[in-house]
Amino acid sequence: MQIQPYLFFDGRCDEALAFYGKAVGAQVQHLIRFKDAPAQPGDQANCPTPADGEKVMHASFTIGDSLVNASDGECGGTPDFRGFSLVLNVKDGAEAKHRFDALLEGGGQATMPLSPTFFASSFGMLSDRFGVQWMVMSPP
Repeated sequence: MQIQPYLFFDGRCDEALAFYGKAVGAQVQHLIRFKDAPAQPGDQANCPTPADGEKVMHASFTIGDSLVNASDGECGGTPDFRGFSLVLNVKDGAEAKHRFDALLEGGGQATMPLSPTFFASSFGMLSDRFGVQWMVMSPP
Protein backbone atom coordinates (compact mmCIF):
# COMPACT_ATOMS: atom_id res chain seq x y z
CA MET A 1 0.00 0.00 0.00
CA GLN A 2 1.21 3.54 -0.78
CA ILE A 3 0.05 7.10 -0.29
CA GLN A 4 0.79 9.40 -3.21
CA PRO A 5 0.14 13.13 -3.26
CA TYR A 6 -2.11 14.52 -5.99
CA LEU A 7 -1.51 18.22 -6.66
CA PHE A 8 -3.99 20.41 -8.56
CA PHE A 9 -2.26 23.38 -10.23
CA ASP A 10 -5.48 24.89 -11.58
CA GLY A 11 -4.08 25.75 -15.02
CA ARG A 12 -0.31 25.85 -14.34
CA CYS A 13 0.55 22.15 -14.40
CA ASP A 14 2.87 22.27 -17.46
CA GLU A 15 4.79 25.12 -15.82
CA ALA A 16 4.99 23.18 -12.55
CA LEU A 17 6.26 20.01 -14.24
CA ALA A 18 9.05 21.96 -15.97
CA PHE A 19 9.92 23.78 -12.74
CA TYR A 20 10.10 20.61 -10.63
CA GLY A 21 12.21 18.95 -13.34
CA LYS A 22 14.85 21.64 -12.84
CA ALA A 23 14.45 22.18 -9.09
CA VAL A 24 14.24 18.60 -7.77
CA GLY A 25 14.96 16.37 -10.77
CA ALA A 26 11.31 15.40 -11.33
CA GLN A 27 10.73 13.11 -14.29
CA VAL A 28 7.32 12.89 -15.95
CA GLN A 29 6.15 9.28 -16.23
CA HIS A 30 2.69 9.80 -17.73
CA LEU A 31 0.73 12.75 -19.07
CA ILE A 32 -2.80 12.99 -20.50
CA ARG A 33 -4.30 16.23 -21.79
CA PHE A 34 -8.02 16.99 -21.55
CA LYS A 35 -8.32 16.94 -25.37
CA ASP A 36 -7.01 13.35 -25.46
CA ALA A 37 -9.58 11.83 -23.13
CA PRO A 38 -12.28 9.78 -24.82
CA ALA A 39 -15.76 11.28 -24.61
CA GLN A 40 -18.09 9.63 -22.16
CA PRO A 41 -21.79 9.19 -22.94
CA GLY A 42 -23.61 12.41 -22.09
CA ASP A 43 -20.40 14.52 -21.85
CA GLN A 44 -20.50 17.88 -23.58
CA ALA A 45 -16.69 18.12 -23.54
CA ASN A 46 -13.64 16.41 -22.11
CA CYS A 47 -12.35 19.52 -20.34
CA PRO A 48 -13.61 22.34 -18.15
CA THR A 49 -13.89 24.61 -21.23
CA PRO A 50 -13.00 23.96 -24.90
CA ALA A 51 -10.07 26.39 -24.56
CA ASP A 52 -8.59 24.11 -21.87
CA GLY A 53 -7.99 21.15 -24.20
CA GLU A 54 -4.21 21.51 -23.95
CA LYS A 55 -4.31 21.59 -20.15
CA VAL A 56 -3.15 18.57 -18.15
CA MET A 57 -5.94 16.21 -17.14
CA HIS A 58 -3.53 13.87 -15.34
CA ALA A 59 0.22 13.56 -14.95
CA SER A 60 2.43 11.44 -12.79
CA PHE A 61 6.05 12.22 -12.08
CA THR A 62 8.81 10.86 -9.91
CA ILE A 63 11.07 12.69 -7.52
CA GLY A 64 13.69 10.17 -6.50
CA ASP A 65 11.75 7.02 -5.55
CA SER A 66 8.47 8.86 -4.91
CA LEU A 67 5.55 9.19 -7.27
CA VAL A 68 3.55 12.42 -7.33
CA ASN A 69 0.37 12.99 -9.36
CA ALA A 70 -0.73 16.32 -10.77
CA SER A 71 -3.45 17.96 -12.82
CA ASP A 72 -4.73 21.33 -13.96
CA GLY A 73 -8.01 20.36 -12.28
CA GLU A 74 -10.78 22.80 -13.17
CA CYS A 75 -8.30 25.27 -14.73
CA GLY A 76 -9.68 28.15 -12.68
CA GLY A 77 -6.35 29.82 -12.00
CA THR A 78 -6.51 29.67 -8.21
CA PRO A 79 -4.45 26.75 -6.86
CA ASP A 80 -4.73 26.34 -3.11
CA PHE A 81 -2.14 24.24 -1.31
CA ARG A 82 -2.91 24.48 2.40
CA GLY A 83 -2.77 22.05 5.27
CA PHE A 84 0.16 19.88 4.11
CA SER A 85 3.83 19.98 3.13
CA LEU A 86 5.92 17.81 0.87
CA VAL A 87 9.09 16.62 2.62
CA LEU A 88 12.22 16.37 0.50
CA ASN A 89 14.81 14.16 2.22
CA VAL A 90 18.24 14.61 0.65
CA LYS A 91 21.64 13.01 1.26
CA ASP A 92 23.54 15.93 2.82
CA GLY A 93 23.61 19.64 3.66
CA ALA A 94 25.05 20.66 0.28
CA GLU A 95 22.20 19.02 -1.59
CA ALA A 96 19.70 20.47 0.89
CA LYS A 97 20.97 23.99 0.10
CA HIS A 98 20.93 23.34 -3.65
CA ARG A 99 17.35 22.01 -3.64
CA PHE A 100 16.07 24.59 -1.16
CA ASP A 101 17.44 27.46 -3.27
CA ALA A 102 16.09 25.89 -6.47
CA LEU A 103 12.58 25.57 -5.00
CA LEU A 104 12.69 29.27 -4.05
CA GLU A 105 13.40 30.39 -7.63
CA GLY A 106 10.73 32.40 -9.39
CA GLY A 107 8.95 33.80 -6.37
CA GLY A 108 9.10 31.17 -3.64
CA GLN A 109 9.26 32.28 -0.01
CA ALA A 110 11.25 30.76 2.84
CA THR A 111 9.12 30.31 5.95
CA MET A 112 12.04 28.86 7.95
CA PRO A 113 15.57 29.41 6.63
CA LEU A 114 17.68 26.33 5.98
CA SER A 115 19.82 25.67 9.05
CA PRO A 116 21.10 22.87 11.31
CA THR A 117 18.66 21.55 13.92
CA PHE A 118 18.77 18.92 16.65
CA PHE A 119 17.11 16.43 14.25
CA ALA A 120 18.78 17.28 10.91
CA SER A 121 22.08 18.60 9.61
CA SER A 122 19.98 20.96 7.47
CA PHE A 123 16.28 21.74 7.70
CA GLY A 124 14.19 24.49 6.15
CA MET A 125 10.63 25.22 5.08
CA LEU A 126 9.38 27.16 2.10
CA SER A 127 6.48 27.85 -0.18
CA ASP A 128 7.39 27.56 -3.87
CA ARG A 129 6.12 29.83 -6.67
CA PHE A 130 2.91 27.76 -6.93
CA GLY A 131 2.18 27.87 -3.21
CA VAL A 132 3.20 24.26 -2.53
CA GLN A 133 4.71 23.95 0.95
CA TRP A 134 8.03 22.08 1.23
CA MET A 135 10.26 20.89 4.04
CA VAL A 136 13.82 20.18 2.93
CA MET A 137 16.01 18.12 5.24
CA SER A 138 19.22 16.14 5.38
CA PRO A 139 20.16 13.52 7.98
CA PRO A 140 21.87 14.49 11.25
